[in-house]
Amino acid sequence: MSTFDNREKGFESKFAHDEELRFKATARRNKLLGLWAADLLGLSGEQADAYAKEVVRADFEEAGDEDVFRKIRGDLDKGHVEQSDHQIRRTMDELMHTAIDQIQKGE
Repeated sequence: MSTFDNREKGFESKFAHDEELRFKATARRNKLLGLWAADLLGLSGEQADAYAKEVVRADFEEAGDEDVFRKIRGDLDKGHVEQSDHQIRRTMDELMHTAIDQIQKGE
């Protein structure tokens, strides 16, 4: 195998690894976001866990974060919970950092 082939294989492996980490971090972020929103909605225990799973599933509707944002935005509106779009998006960003940290620490 040539040096070029080795480098190409290395890049492919790194890309696959990075994509797997991104998927795990996004799923974890969505769960944390669901738990955050559940708390705002007054849900706890099994209800909060079930709601967090709904948020994770919402991410499979389309590529990107807009499907998750719409789910949270709609549910908070239905529950008459005051949160700006900016606050929701900021929380999504903060929880992505938390999720990445947790995954890197093996939590």
